[in-house]
Amino acid sequence: MKKPAVASQPRYRRILLKLSGEALGGGEGQGINPEAVHDMACQVAEVQKLGVEVVIVVGGGNIFRGLQGSEKGIERATGDYMGMLATVINALALQDALEKQGIPTRVQSAINMTQIAEPFIRRRAVRHLEKGRVVIFAAGTGNPYFSTDTAAALRANEIGAEVVLKATKVDGIYDKDPKKHADAKRYEQVSYSTALEKQLKVMDAAAFALCMDNKMPIVVFDFFKPHNLRNVVLGKKVGTQVVA
Repeated sequence: MKKPAVASQPRYRRILLKLSGEALGGGEGQGINPEAVHDMACQVAEVQKLGVEVVIVVGGGNIFRGLQGSEKGIERATGDYMGMLATVINALALQDALEKQGIPTRVQSAINMTQIAEPFIRRRAVRHLEKGRVVIFAAGTGNPYFSTDTAAALRANEIGAEVVLKATKVDGIYDKDPKKHADAKRYEQVSYSTALEKQLKVMDAAAFALCMDNKMPIVVFDFFKPHNLRNVVLGKKVGTQVVA
């Protein structure tokens, strides 16, 4: 009998997946769309079953965005704390969807709320990963004026992730907006210095600086294409890599 083909080996052992809040809202990007969250959980389950350790940082823009709140009169720090609470709601929704896929999951929050989430403790997070659990980091960094992109870059370095995978609705980084310019060019790979020089929108400045200073690679890819997360983890040419 012919033996089945051996599955490709993952390129990464430990990844940090950065999800926007809007992604949980489905097509409209508002609220929580159960189908969208289910699809996310299925993609995460695919790579977790390959033996990859998965950490997730999720945004809260589908519920509340602090910067937009401040533009409407809410004090900036207060608005940012409200946005952090929105990320906790999203983290719990994602945890529920993952556990329905049979994936043990822990939520760790940068703001203490012990009835629903563990506090962020780096060593405990690493131990969860070693035991095969997915860890979701909620509430950003716990500080106003910092985005969840910055939280993703910070946590990736803290827990020893090998790469930051930034999930988007486009298939990588372009030299100009592909929605407005038909001749927009997609980069397969770009250096930190080029991304800065050409002002390519990869992450906000604080997050990008953290990744650049610590030589943390970033992959920007289309998360809404089926099996794309698995393809990235297996090292296939998906999206755009930002490297030293």
